[in-house]
Amino acid sequence: MAPRPSRRHADLGPDFYDVVAPARFPQAIIRHRNSDWAARVGLGGLSEAEWIAHFGRFEPLEGSFAQPLALRYHGHQFRSYNPDLGDGRGFLFAQLHDLRDGRLLDLGTKGSGQTPYSRFADGRLTLKGGVREVLATTMLEALGVDTSKSFSLIETGESLERSDEPSPTRAAVLVRLSHSHIRIGSFQRPRALGRPEDVRRLLDHTVRATMPEVWREDPGDRAAAFLGEVCRRVARTGADWMAAGFVHGVLNTDNINVTGESFDYGPWRFAPVNDPAFTAAYFDEFGLYAFGRQPEALAWNLGRLAECLLPLSDTDRLGAALDLIGPALQESFAAAVLRRLGLARPEDEELLHALVGAFWAFLRESRAPFEQAFFDWYGGTASAGRAARSPAAEHYAGEGFARVRDLLARFAPAPEIRLDHPYFARAQPCTMLIDEVEALWAPIAAEDDWSAYAAKMRAIAEMAEAYGTAPLPAHPDG
Repeated sequence: MAPRPSRRHADLGPDFYDVVAPARFPQAIIRHRNSDWAARVGLGGLSEAEWIAHFGRFEPLEGSFAQPLALRYHGHQFRSYNPDLGDGRGFLFAQLHDLRDGRLLDLGTKGSGQTPYSRFADGRLTLKGGVREVLATTMLEALGVDTSKSFSLIETGESLERSDEPSPTRAAVLVRLSHSHIRIGSFQRPRALGRPEDVRRLLDHTVRATMPEVWREDPGDRAAAFLGEVCRRVARTGADWMAAGFVHGVLNTDNINVTGESFDYGPWRFAPVNDPAFTAAYFDEFGLYAFGRQPEALAWNLGRLAECLLPLSDTDRLGAALDLIGPALQESFAAAVLRRLGLARPEDEELLHALVGAFWAFLRESRAPFEQAFFDWYGGTASAGRAARSPAAEHYAGEGFARVRDLLARFAPAPEIRLDHPYFARAQPCTMLIDEVEALWAPIAAEDDWSAYAAKMRAIAEMAEAYGTAPLPAHPDG
């Protein structure tokens, strides 16, 4: 199927972006090519040379932008406002449509060279940083989290100096696929510059391009409906992070996409146990973005989006939209835990919330291995025998698990789950803890040995197949 390109972001006009040129790299070695999503957007048939031409040298995709666009935005970073942001080592390379559902998609970059917002940095990405993003997005997608997709990773042959890893280190350029690169910070910039008409222009563009179902004729109603939808989407992603044991690490407003997709992966980690204080970033000295504080951080960021929309609406309508955050988080978290446990939703909502609360408290109090516990009890008591053989079985034998066991007995397995899949014959689930990430990188750095990385990617693919989260084909009947 042929791609359906777009130049829709250019409709916003030059107040929202800068036309830039990509860096020229001395080498191009494909390290990751997302074949599933390439097919979904009509680029599955590209040859290796064509892939490198578009995603290593950034030759334009026919019908999309003639030159890349570095997007303008501001943002709160650890709650301090920074007006000197913008795409500093990336740009919007192209837009095109998902051939399955027709939705508009962005191809954005990371490590593609300097822009007006690089702030004296080199605009490059380390190969290790690119590998980490591929691992994060692939793992999260397999766990059912709405995330950007790592579309391409190409090693570029450059050596970089970095203070946070052994240097010189290898360089790469990443291309990510997402439904938008418009952030909360994109709205903060025109609001801070005193340009209410630009706020409205950005709102109207974003609604039409990414969520046309919330269009309202009255601008105040439109702003409130938009805010409410962003709240629901961001709450769902935050709840999914919690149920996946994921810590993003840098929940600044410029890292919150208004489509709700998780994106821009820096110091991320998966929590080994349910520890609310677990942090991902060494520079998060006060735990502002710790595992258990992520919902709070997201709610704070959404409040900043509401402030941007005040010129278009009023506090009553926007306040009502913000009030959706709490219920959306609670509902999304319950749904996420239920999905992670492979259980059918009961008619009794109190029963559902009792199970979610009991299971979450058990994880926190017992410090049972996070991913192992979800894996062991996937399917509920239908997996009791498998859980009894688990390396974590001792955690399920005492009084601390008794209430959870009693509640699980009142749930049926979800009809679509596949407990006969070979993945569930394993003793341990596929995980992505920090020591594993480092172990995958070590042979790449030392000997250019990608075998452990390739094996992990195969394991994630098997997990996605078992959980039914693997990418769907481009055609609904494909």
